[in-house]
Amino acid sequence: MTNRTLITPRAHDLGGGFTVRRALPAAALRSVGPFVFFDHFGPVLAGPESQHDVRPHPHIGLATVTYLYDGAMMHRDSTGAVQRIEPGAINWMTAGRGIVHSERTPDELRAQTRRSHGLQLWVALPADLEETEPNFAHTAAAAIPALEVGGARLRVLVGEAFGVASPVPAASPTLFIDAVLSAGDAFPAPLATERAFYGVDGPFQLDGQTIPAQTLVVLAAGDEPLVSADAEVRIALVGGETLGPRFMWWNFVSSRKDRIDQAADDWAAGRFATVPGETEFIPLPAR
Repeated sequence: MTNRTLITPRAHDLGGGFTVRRALPAAALRSVGPFVFFDHFGPVLAGPESQHDVRPHPHIGLATVTYLYDGAMMHRDSTGAVQRIEPGAINWMTAGRGIVHSERTPDELRAQTRRSHGLQLWVALPADLEETEPNFAHTAAAAIPALEVGGARLRVLVGEAFGVASPVPAASPTLFIDAVLSAGDAFPAPLATERAFYGVDGPFQLDGQTIPAQTLVVLAAGDEPLVSADAEVRIALVGGETLGPRFMWWNFVSSRKDRIDQAADDWAAGRFATVPGETEFIPLPAR
């Protein structure tokens, strides 16, 4: 059997009782392709008393990728973008030289019991685009290509696979697929420079090797396993071309350590652009 790396996510508390499973970065591996951050949150039921809002905070040198399975959130950022994020859509926020954003519960849902479930991913930007102008791109669920391979229902969220291409404007070769399998379904793992699979809600198999639920399995170069399942399961596939080592601290990613320090100083001094309509913010943590 080809050697594969298995990563068990660690629990990370974002505050207000909102806990996520963080698979990247990990001690065993810092990135998979351009993906440098992999958080899985939920499924969780939130009520009127829940405090799951994420107050305004900054980013540089990366793109955030938000994908919901359940629930909804309101995105606002310092470019002036305001977007309701719902299941099935891809929301790609390019931080570039610097952006500030918030993610809050839509007002009409605050008094309700609601289900929240999804992925929050970070993608490093190519070095020559790290200081690009910030922007936000929303791709509706209906615009994402869907197909069936070996019985598995696939949505190509970012990149190209099985002859179809996503309209999402990635900055470098990137692959992100949402797959749903029933018992007996099987499809060949699409090729990319680096790839990893994650069982969102159950175990699955790679050439007969059982991968536990909520475990990130990173494939070796040239590994082309058959992905299968014994029961209904949802799987996320991420990967693409690596962009080389990156420095990461708090919400900042860069190929230059001094740029991270500058961003921290800028946030502490209030030099980032603000989010229209927002008055709160997350303070810089201790360095």
